[in-house]
This record gives sequence, structure tokens and C-alpha cells, in this order.
Amino acid sequence: MIPAASLTATQVKQEAHRLGFHRVGIAAVDDEADHARHAARLQQWLAQGYHAEMAWMANPKRAHIRDYWPEVAAVIAVALNYYTPHQHGDDPAIGKISRYGWGRDYHRILQRRLKALSRWLESQGEGIKTRYAVDTAPIQDKVWAERAGLGWIGKHSNVITRDYGSWVFLGEVLINVPLTPDAPHSNHCGTCTRCLDACPTGAIAAPYVVDANRCIAYHTIENRAATLPAHIAPHLNGWVAGCDICQDVCPWNQRFAQTTDVAEFHPYPDNLAPDLPNLAHLSEADWQQRFPASALRRIKPTQWQRNARANLDNRSDPDAPFSPPP
Repeated sequence: MIPAASLTATQVKQEAHRLGFHRVGIAAVDDEADHARHAARLQQWLAQGYHAEMAWMANPKRAHIRDYWPEVAAVIAVALNYYTPHQHGDDPAIGKISRYGWGRDYHRILQRRLKALSRWLESQGEGIKTRYAVDTAPIQDKVWAERAGLGWIGKHSNVITRDYGSWVFLGEVLINVPLTPDAPHSNHCGTCTRCLDACPTGAIAAPYVVDANRCIAYHTIENRAATLPAHIAPHLNGWVAGCDICQDVCPWNQRFAQTTDVAEFHPYPDNLAPDLPNLAHLSEADWQQRFPASALRRIKPTQWQRNARANLDNRSDPDAPFSPPP
């Protein structure tokens, strides 16, 4: 064992890469001005009601990392590329599922690797403690990824990396040992507004600000209501689980996306071109069989039915004008 004080950022990164993470960076947690700035942005977003029914986003611990874990001295941010070159079709009888859900549940893949990294870190010195998370804790994942130099938060609110675009899953290991931090990533969206212009429901209320009340991804995944809102249903254009429009049009994704080497992220066959009439009658038994070890299990059978039927009911009017919510 080595003394905790001797653990270096280089050693941490080497081990993270050995475990298969595609990007890794380290952020310090003692910049109070930066904490205050991001906390203020979060509070403004919440005050505008842009989190819709996602009450967990208002957890007060999310505002400051030390409110979540007082012992944290550094955040090790990691990313896994999940892109595959398959494309969505335009057949009005076929549904569209967001790329993030095509393969095996990303929580399982990242958690397994994060646990291995955490155990390795704790073995490197007496008194070293860690915590790890994959969007399962009140942590501003994208903020820490940017601060650790993995990439920058784009105008569509996703983290964009130079190597893989925004097709990355994020995770963190919090550690109670100070480590040499990386420089925060600079922003390279420039004057581009393709993501804002392409969103059919105006969900990107302003650059870097997404209003979940208008977001197709939110409504197809998180909304538990029996019917979808009138300002959403006519604009689904096939989407039944999530939405990739803002990422599909991003120049960084079009130029730099790379096929992942993580076999588990490659699509299950049924997820590439799901039949809308079949989904409209999806049974509990079919749901259990069709989505094994999948992040798509968050979408319950009645939601799949609702989303599919909304697409089928509105496919005759694909150019319906957008009407914002009241």
C-alpha cells in the first residue's frame, strides 16, 4: 500500500482507462465561486418549473457536492461512449427509441466499472474512502464532467466531448483524498443554434436551458399520465422512448461520433425498429420479455401503449403547428 497522500492523478487515470472508461478527468471541490454559480443556475431552472414532475431534481443536496458527502476532496469524472452507427428510419408504422436505450442498461455497465475503480482506490492507502454514482445521486453530473475537463455542456444541455460528441454516459467517483485537478473544458458551441432550431416542441427554452414540460424525451419516459399533452403528441414523429433530435443535428456528433467498443451498448434487435401497432398492445408479459436488463424498463407497459397510440393517432398530421403549453 502507498500513503494516501502519494496517490496521484496519473495513477487514477491509468486505472480508469485500464477498466475501460473512454474519458476520465479530475475536478477539485474547493471553488466556492463556481459552486455558487452553478447552484444559482439550478435554482433558477427549478424556480421556472422546468423540471416538470421530476421532484428529485429539487433535492437540496444537489446544489453543493459537500452537502451530499462532506468528506469529498475531489471528483473523478468518467465517460463511456455508447454510439453505434445504426440509424432511425422514417416509416410511420415504426417507432424510434433513443440510442441510450438500445442496448444493455448503462447503469449496470458503468456501476460495475465504477465499483472496480472505487475498490482499487480504497486499496491504495489506509483511510481512503470513496462513493460512486451513475445519475443515481443528487450530483450535477454534467457540471462535474465539464469541470473535470471531459467536455463542455452544449446548448442542448448534454455534455459534448471532442472525441465522441455527446454520445457518452457519465459517472463519478467521489474520493476523500485531494488529487491534482484538470482544467475545466472550454465551450465550443460558438454561434451554432442547430439544436434549438431542430427541436419540434421548443423544449430548449434558451441556449443551455431545457424545459422538460416541452421535451419529448421527458414525456415519453417520465410522464405517467394516461395521455400525452396536446402540445407534445402531434410532434412525436415516431418517438416512443426518449428523443435524439437535438443530438442528431449537432455538428460535433456528425463529425466525431465513433462506434463504441462496449459490446453491451450495441442494440438489441427489437429496439432498432419497433412496430408501433405491436407496442400499442404491449402486454405485461411481452414487456418483461422484451426489455431484459434494459434502461427502458423505466417506461412501463401502459406508457409504451400510450406513446405508440399517440404516434399512430397523429401520423396523419405530421406538420401540425406547435402550440406551447399554457
